[in-house]
Amino acid sequence: MKRSVNSLVGYTIKAKDGELGKVSEFYFDDITWSIRYLVVETGNWLNEKKIIIPHAALGLTDWKSQTFQVNLTMDQVRNSPDFETQKTVSRQHEIKLFTHYGFPLYWDNVFYDGAVGMSPYIPIYDINPVKKEKNSEKQHPDDLHLRSTEKVEGYYIQAKDGEIGHVEDYIIDDEKWNIRFMVVDTTNWLPGRKVLILPRWINRIDWGESKVYVNLTLESIKNSPEFDPSQPVDMIAERELFDHYGENLKPW
Repeated sequence: MKRSVNSLVGYTIKAKDGELGKVSEFYFDDITWSIRYLVVETGNWLNEKKIIIPHAALGLTDWKSQTFQVNLTMDQVRNSPDFETQKTVSRQHEIKLFTHYGFPLYWDNVFYDGAVGMSPYIPIYDINPVKKEKNSEKQHPDDLHLRSTEKVEGYYIQAKDGEIGHVEDYIIDDEKWNIRFMVVDTTNWLPGRKVLILPRWINRIDWGESKVYVNLTLESIKNSPEFDPSQPVDMIAERELFDHYGENLKPW
């Protein structure tokens, strides 16, 4: 099923022996557009500290009660390596985190095994890696392609021939945990209208300018099917979108 990322913010995270806190945002990999971590606000039990929980720790999800179960104990989380949510998560930090929890490193596997109750992680082969602007942001050698869903919201969408809207949300596949679409709010150009952009239509992202460059024209975006957040993104809606852009509907 396709779900809005923003609709998942505030979900409860439960360990094997207690409640850890609430989801505040997610980190995604801008190469595969896969959700890698959940950022959790822990509340009083851990001095209001923010922690990251690897996707590998996810167990069964109770969508009705809006609860993510994780296969961890509260002590494991309490003793996990520290990190600052304002900084990029480094490869060294990931190694420490995965070693602490005893998870396999996802970048060492073609197919990531995931966790109990979750589908295996399937790499997305039909999109191009996001290009980086040489002068837009200095990258530390150990920095990953991990990006905050919260921070990328608000980035402007730059079409081939002008700006048209900004990133408002994301639609994920709740089985594969891949970002299927970016939700674009075109309010300043087309009042009240929202549209969907597929990651593989993105030419590059300039992190310094906070812009998403897409390989689409203003006219094609203006005339694309309108996205209604109150309605699910089903196969019919996807097919209508792909037909508009003259593409075959490809599974992820």
